[in-house]
Amino acid sequence: MTIPTAGQLIVDIEDISLLKNIKKAISMLKGVTKVTTPRRPKLSSYELALKDLDEGRVYEAKDVDDLFNQIFSEDDD
Repeated sequence: MTIPTAGQLIVDIEDISLLKNIKKAISMLKGVTKVTTPRRPKLSSYELALKDLDEGRVYEAKDVDDLFNQIFSEDDD
């Protein structure tokens, strides 16, 4: 008696907008039992902070008064 084993296929997609259609097409193939999309892991607070640094979303202030002036100023520097 042979025990059937399941196999996996990993597909990288360049254009994420095609994902829904590709999943539908793959699920129509004979023998496909399940099509899933893995979730991306959430970034930790530390990783989000590093991303902010890399993308320039960091501001500097001399003191608290300077910080509040930057927050509440109507000038978009």
